[in-house]
Amino acid sequence: MNARDRILARVRAAVEGAPEAPPVVRDYLVSHTPDDPAAVLDLLHENLVDYRARVHRTDEAGIGALVAGLLAARGAGSVLVPRGLPPEWLAEAACAHVQDRVESTAAELDAVTSVVTGCALAIAETGTLVLDGGPAQGRRRITLVPDHHICVVRVPDQIVASVPQAMARLDPGRPLTWISGPSATSDIELDRVEGVHGPRTLDVVLLSP
Repeated sequence: MNARDRILARVRAAVEGAPEAPPVVRDYLVSHTPDDPAAVLDLLHENLVDYRARVHRTDEAGIGALVAGLLAARGAGSVLVPRGLPPEWLAEAACAHVQDRVESTAAELDAVTSVVTGCALAIAETGTLVLDGGPAQGRRRITLVPDHHICVVRVPDQIVASVPQAMARLDPGRPLTWISGPSATSDIELDRVEGVHGPRTLDVVLLSP
């Protein structure tokens, strides 16, 4: 008998005859936000800003110019384009378009200035964006290596108020990436450093029809 078997045997002996665990009570509130799409949108905007994301609102007619302006302001020489990204989002961008490829190395991704993606959901109460690798989102690595991420959220279809509401709509079998603001950390003296394990700058575009 190896060490693992001995440990498991002791666990089984310790719980032998123990009563069944009681059922989990799930009578908590699913959301703390009024069921008002405008209020949910405003809360998302507020919490995204609180996490130091830069938030912009536009519609289908204005998204091309907005994204082009964000890339130009960043001085982007290139932008990474995931498969399925609506072409109108980058129709006015003057920088080079780099397609997301399986063969791309970390060094090649690091040489790209910015990345534009969609998302799966945005959670208002936590100011969180969720990506699941679906259309317009690409592989997880493309949102972790470039220093600038522009994420487009469709309003109101991709916004939920709370995490429980998000979990009900997400597929746990997909590669979920949860983003709350730019990548950041702080040391023991609480000096904040951004761009540690992901983009230093996060622009969120709230896209209305």
